Amino acid sequence: MVTIYKNPVYAKKKKMKKILLIFGVLALLIFIRPDLGLNTTPINSDSSTTVVQNEEVKQEGFRTEGFKGINQFYNYTGFANATPGNLIMIIIGITFIYLGIKFDYEPLLLIPIGAGVIIGNIPFVAGNQTGIYETGSVLNYLYFGVIKGIYPPLIFLGIGAMTDFSSLIANPKLMLLGAAAQIGVFATFLGALYLGFNLPEAGAIGIIGGADGPTAIFLSSKLANGVNIMADGTTVKNLIGPIAIAAYSYMALVPVIQPPIMRLLTSKKERLIRMRPLRAVSQKEKMIFPIVALLLTTFISPSALPLLGMLFFGNLLKESGRTERLADTARTKLIDIVTILLGVTVGASTQADIFITKDSLLIFGLGAISFVIATMGGLLFAKLMNLFLKGNDKINPLIGAAGVSAVPDSARVVHAEGLKSDPRNYLLMHAMAPNVAGVIGSAIAAGIILSFLG
Repeated sequence: MVTIYKNPVYAKKKKMKKILLIFGVLALLIFIRPDLGLNTTPINSDSSTTVVQNEEVKQEGFRTEGFKGINQFYNYTGFANATPGNLIMIIIGITFIYLGIKFDYEPLLLIPIGAGVIIGNIPFVAGNQTGIYETGSVLNYLYFGVIKGIYPPLIFLGIGAMTDFSSLIANPKLMLLGAAAQIGVFATFLGALYLGFNLPEAGAIGIIGGADGPTAIFLSSKLANGVNIMADGTTVKNLIGPIAIAAYSYMALVPVIQPPIMRLLTSKKERLIRMRPLRAVSQKEKMIFPIVALLLTTFISPSALPLLGMLFFGNLLKESGRTERLADTARTKLIDIVTILLGVTVGASTQADIFITKDSLLIFGLGAISFVIATMGGLLFAKLMNLFLKGNDKINPLIGAAGVSAVPDSARVVHAEGLKSDPRNYLLMHAMAPNVAGVIGSAIAAGIILSFLG
């Protein structure tokens, strides 16, 4: 048998550990009992009911706060702030994008403008620096280039760097067709006055007849910007958005609007006229032209200097032969960037509460009439010129329709219409002469209007 002896020191330590463990558990229970709902005193039924009621009140408060948060979130969404006008303008924006993609109607203009219309009509809560008319918003900063007339001269710089004035240099009398088409500008001006617009507003609306978007924006930013105050204390209306949208819309619809008018005002015999081939233009003539044209046009209309100065400067970059890198930047990267900014900001300026008005409808109606009158003016003046020209010097009246400054779409439409009558009658280069003359003419007309009404 084996005898086991107990160690008294070991037994004593083990006993002390048990005692310390018990005291530790009791201390822990004392500290955490409020959280466990334990009390040293018994709870009667009344106090129990009070606790339950307090818990219900807390839960009800949490639910109320939750519903308030959801309601506040909803009030900040576009669903809560949308109006029928917003939805109408969004549909218009989508239509612009569709026309640009499906039918290739000026996609470089209609797609940015359409996207801008959608952006500008997303409903928002005022005061958060979101909208284009809210000071401090990103869109408002971008819109600065429109209301201060910065973007249009930059567009003209790019146009000048892209344009070949050879056809106009070779046959300068065709410049008269570009001038004749400006009758649409002054006819629209008179029509706007008749409909009740004041002088500056009518002047800005009239330039739509030139079918030149940048020029329309430039002039409206000076005359119908919602800031200028007339002598009688009346503040002019902000018509930049409606005027710009109308001008660009009719530019895009050149292939739809002009052909019926051409066929109506010209006979089959006239459409078959073949014009004498243009003479060759030397490089020296091309270099001299922008300098001479700049001096002549700006001395006639100094107020058009921002537009015409940049137009001929861009052309000088192209024709000098020494600044090809600058010319390439102006006609590609620069004009592309400005076109994006211009299109989006002009589109975004059509907020429903500002754009959907009686004035906008009148402007669109006047714009359509002015475009028709401008096209007719060019066609009829070409027919008038033929009364004084003989033999091979006669001009095909179709090119008179290119006098509107929708470059180069109007010239292309003239060329296509001429090919329908005679598949071997190439009118494109002939039509480019009045087309670029129309750009110059509309800028001069804008300068003249600005000098009288600005």
